[in-house]
Amino acid sequence: MTSLTVVHGAAQLARPSSGTVETIPDAAVAIANGAVVGVGPTDDVTREYPPENADTAVDASGGTVLPGFVDPHTHAVFAGDRADEFTAKLRGKSYQEIMAEGGGILRTVRAVREASRETLVSNLCDHLDTMLAHGTTTAEVKSGYGLSVDAESKLLAAIVEADARHPVDLIATFMGAHAVPDGRETDGYVDHVIEKQLPAVADQGIATFCDVFCEAGVFSVAQSRRVLEAARDLGLAPKIHAEEFERIGGAGLAADLGAVSADHLLQATAADAEALADAGVTPVFLPGTAFTLDTPYADPGLFASAGADVAVATDFNPNCFSQSMEFAIDLACHGMRMSPGDALRSATAVASDALALDDGTGTLDAGAPGDLVVADVPDYEHLPYNFGVSNIETVLADGEVVSRAG
Repeated sequence: MTSLTVVHGAAQLARPSSGTVETIPDAAVAIANGAVVGVGPTDDVTREYPPENADTAVDASGGTVLPGFVDPHTHAVFAGDRADEFTAKLRGKSYQEIMAEGGGILRTVRAVREASRETLVSNLCDHLDTMLAHGTTTAEVKSGYGLSVDAESKLLAAIVEADARHPVDLIATFMGAHAVPDGRETDGYVDHVIEKQLPAVADQGIATFCDVFCEAGVFSVAQSRRVLEAARDLGLAPKIHAEEFERIGGAGLAADLGAVSADHLLQATAADAEALADAGVTPVFLPGTAFTLDTPYADPGLFASAGADVAVATDFNPNCFSQSMEFAIDLACHGMRMSPGDALRSATAVASDALALDDGTGTLDAGAPGDLVVADVPDYEHLPYNFGVSNIETVLADGEVVSRAG
């Protein structure tokens, strides 16, 4: 039996494509059995797929239809919070100083190790509710706040359980090399990640990717290479946190390994951008991180000159506490001077590339998942123009209405 959803009468439909955003006025979308089957002017689509015959009909009059947002970099599964560290940063303490005092990542590690899987699942689902209300329909979620075999496995199990419960589609990334636990020496901990954690993660069969925090004072390029090559041998595709605080060569490593993405890139150079573009690695910008750390933003011009499309993500975590891809788009425009069209592409179609998705996620192409949002704006340029609020009225996942404003 065919299930049919028709979204009709939109003032504008914005469809990200290669290098541009196609717009259709007075537009409609038809979704059959969870996949897009028709996009175009309302009269054309509704002639073939009458709303009165649909299982679900959504009147989008006056609004703009967009693909559901794809958030390709989050650390959304954790316990506790670090609001007091936010206040400390406002008083002048650096991220590194807070970590040296026992805060930061290792503070969240302690909270996660004490938390039950059920608590982690509940926390994650609460965050996903907020992400969904802001238009996110697909998100990557990293482990990395466990730093032991049992705790990392618990985090990954929480991700897959939340994925089964929640409309937001989740893609799991293993990030045992996120920090060095208390009392461990870095090379010895790298050995532990490779010899103990990675085999257990591979056997668990949940994670798609492996990520490493390649940064001065955390994991060197050589150590990151060891972890990512071992992960690749076990079937986990590499990702990397690169050039966030210092330029130490993480982007070059990503290019050399053919990583799926290289993320942060605040300190990246034109040579880094060219290397990533030549290797087909998707750069991922995290403007919320620069915003909360009060540091300069990544430079999209370097990557545009190199011919590389960039993705945008929230980096949602206890240190960058924003679940909103709308806010990431706002910062991409207001902070990094990206055009509204480029920011929209970065949050949808290009973000899908950063997760190696090839099923049309982040687009409204025929056959793509029926994940879309109806924004209460007359055109897509109004999303970042009307910043600081949520413009999302209705969210559909696989053609089913899963969130409505209010």
